[in-house]
Amino acid sequence: MSDLLAHAEDIWLAIAPGLPGFTVEILPTVDSTNSELMRRARGGLMEPVLLAADEQTAGRGRMGKGWHSQAGQSLTFSLAMPLAPSDWSGLSLAVGVSLAEALHPEVKLKWPNDLWFQGRKLGGILVETAHMGQGVGAQRLVVAGIGINMARPAAASLPVVESALTPVAPAGLAELAMGQTAGETLECVAPALVRDILMFERMGFTAFAQRFAQRDALAGIPVQLSDGTQGTAQGVDGKGALQVKTDRGVVAVTSSEVSVRPC
Repeated sequence: MSDLLAHAEDIWLAIAPGLPGFTVEILPTVDSTNSELMRRARGGLMEPVLLAADEQTAGRGRMGKGWHSQAGQSLTFSLAMPLAPSDWSGLSLAVGVSLAEALHPEVKLKWPNDLWFQGRKLGGILVETAHMGQGVGAQRLVVAGIGINMARPAAASLPVVESALTPVAPAGLAELAMGQTAGETLECVAPALVRDILMFERMGFTAFAQRFAQRDALAGIPVQLSDGTQGTAQGVDGKGALQVKTDRGVVAVTSSEVSVRPC
């Protein structure tokens, strides 16, 4: 029995009473947990499910970036839930807040979708949605995909990234919770993530704004946007847009417009 599978029943028991129809599925290998759940949604399966894989061969990150995972070296899973918030703005930030708080007090959030430890990437988040039907009866499914490094990746296997705040080698959860397995980590973060997504549905990003500010890794530091604009990050607004103070004034940046790199 795999480590993830050994924790599946306890995860289901913690979540199912508050989320009717919820299931937990563990696969030995899959191309991408997000891709698999999106395929199912397009086929009409809109029930809540947590899908985790021991190995992910073609994982996807934001803006088309890959995320390959090997058994025991990382935790990769996706959570699908039918959702109908009045405003979807800031959902990926709320997911990040939930994960960071459940993982460790020292885990920070690099806007818009990275988990950081000591200025190094610990994990990533990809939020997608699928639609079913039209009009009043239409359903919308959110799929939140998460990848967390368990072991610290070897620097030799990674591309060189030059940045004062982004050293070559990402972080691994083993630096914070030595001996903690991927299954134990999933059992720790999944129930809190479900509760927080349901809270987001009721209250929107307002319920997470202060919590995000306490974990904001970019607040007060110089940043450069993908279009070359430079400035200083000044937190996020009420909808989760990054506020960057530039020579032209404060610019509100949304995740669909740019990526952010520390100068």
